[in-house]
Amino acid sequence: MAVVLVAGGTGFIGSHIVRRLTADGHRVIVMSRNPEKARGKVPAGVEVRAGDTTDAATLGPVLEGVEVVVSAVQFPNHPVENPRKGYTYIRVDGEGTVHLVEAARKAGVQRFVYLSGAGTREGQTRPWFIAKLMAEKAIRESGVPYTIFRPSWVYGPEDRSLNKFATFARLLPFVPVIGSGKTRVQPLFVEDLAQAVAASLRTGAAINQTYEIGGPEELTMDEIIRIMLRVMGRRKPLLHSPAGLMKIAAWPLQFLPAAPLSPGAVDFVLMEEPVDNTLAQRDLGLKLTPLAEGLSHLRTARR
Repeated sequence: MAVVLVAGGTGFIGSHIVRRLTADGHRVIVMSRNPEKARGKVPAGVEVRAGDTTDAATLGPVLEGVEVVVSAVQFPNHPVENPRKGYTYIRVDGEGTVHLVEAARKAGVQRFVYLSGAGTREGQTRPWFIAKLMAEKAIRESGVPYTIFRPSWVYGPEDRSLNKFATFARLLPFVPVIGSGKTRVQPLFVEDLAQAVAASLRTGAAINQTYEIGGPEELTMDEIIRIMLRVMGRRKPLLHSPAGLMKIAAWPLQFLPAAPLSPGAVDFVLMEEPVDNTLAQRDLGLKLTPLAEGLSHLRTARR
């Protein structure tokens, strides 16, 4: 078992990774910008250390004694950027990861696991892809053995995306959908991603590999929402709003505190990037969860 630092370990995805690695017997350390607040969010026995990927000077002490780094950092209110506070893809995902992997190299870390994103490849021009490419390049060139995951849309009990649709289904006579509803994605259950990260630490086959990973079903957004409604035991019509109109409506919203939407976030939501699970399933032995099963928590929240 290893000493594993999880950066972003109190976030939606990171917290599931922390619990999975702890259950596997690793000594887990969570890095947080706010250690006092983070201590109330981590399992018993998990150490919390103060550090911030956007401040390279804080990272040396955090990595003392660490053998493996798992980077699952996301900026607050993702995917709505807030440049005034420094919450942007370039600063957090890009430059922040560059700082973290360089600190890991200097500290003699033996493995760096990075959560990138589906569709990350040369030639992409969206800011989230530019940032992920910057991060991946730094990781590959660092000399530290690595594993990179490129997950599709990740959902689960605490996510901030699919659960919004569930809230709409409870409160509104319809469920609003941005765009045509025909965007195709492979929704990935967060526990499956956490299992994949844990499995990557158990096999040498994952060293210096990049894995695409998504759910077992390729579904349109309309199909996803209809499955969600069926699990919830509800019937609601879907109301589609043109993407261009939503961008216009989102423009002033992006300046609000904890903005619910921005033009860039509309593009992020409508992103269609299929993934191929073949390599991840071969090397990591994954059993991927169908959407209806992954949404089982909604059955207990019907009221």
